[in-house]
Amino acid sequence: MKLQGQVAVVTGAGRNIGEDVAKLLSKNGASIAVVDLDRARAEKVTADIIAAGGKAKAFICDVSKEGDIEATTKGVVDAFGRLDILVNNVAISDNKHMLDITTEEWNRTIAITLTAPFLMGKHAAKAMIAAGNGGRIVNVSSTSGYYGRGRAIAYTAAKGGVVNLTRSMAIQLAPHNIRVNSVVPNKIGSPVGKDDFDPTRPVKNLVGRPGVPIDLAQAILFLVSDDSSFIVGADLFVDGGCSTMMPGNE
Repeated sequence: MKLQGQVAVVTGAGRNIGEDVAKLLSKNGASIAVVDLDRARAEKVTADIIAAGGKAKAFICDVSKEGDIEATTKGVVDAFGRLDILVNNVAISDNKHMLDITTEEWNRTIAITLTAPFLMGKHAAKAMIAAGNGGRIVNVSSTSGYYGRGRAIAYTAAKGGVVNLTRSMAIQLAPHNIRVNSVVPNKIGSPVGKDDFDPTRPVKNLVGRPGVPIDLAQAILFLVSDDSSFIVGADLFVDGGCSTMMPGNE
C-alpha cells in the first residue's frame, strides 16, 4: 500500500470528490480524518471506511473559523499520533454576477475557498514540522482559477488565489520536506456545493465525458504518494483536456 501507516486529513470529505479521495487514500493504507461541516455526512463516510477495513474518524469543522481549524488539527494528532497528508478540497461557489453579489457572499466564498486552505495548510504544516517527518499537501483548485466566468466572481477570484497560494506554500514549506501541489479539475462530479450528479451534463473536453470524483481522487493519490516525489509546486490539470481546447466560459 502506497500510504501505509500515514494519516491524511481530507476537508469536505462528506460527499462527492472529498468522499472518493478519503476512501481511495484509505484503501492505500492511510488513516483518514474525515473533515466536514455536516455531521451526518462525515459520520457516514467514516463508517463506510471502517466497514471496509480502514481507519477513520469524523471531525466536524467550520473551515471559515480558524479556531475550528486549529482544534481539528490538534484533534487529528491526538487521535492518530501524527499528520502526514492534507487534501484541501472544501469550497463553495457564489454563482453570482459582480453587480449582484453581496459583500457578505463575497467574504464567505473567499473565506471557505481561499482562506481555509491557507489556514488548514498553516496548522497542518506546523504539526508536520513538529513531528519531523515532512508531509504532502494538495490544494484543489479549478479551471475557474485560470479563466473568467460570466456567472461567478468570488469563486473565480478564490480559485485563482489557490493557484498562487500553492506555489508560495511549496516554496516556503520545501525546507521542511513538505511537498505542496495542486490539482485542477473541471466539472468533476456534482457542481460545487451540490449533491446531485448529472451524467448527461454537456461538457467540452478531449475525453468526451464528464469527470467523476474518482478521476480526481486518483490524481491526488499520485501527488501524496512517493510516486510523485520529484513534483513540487505543480498544477496537475485533471480536466479531460478542456483547458487545452479553449478558455471555457461555462
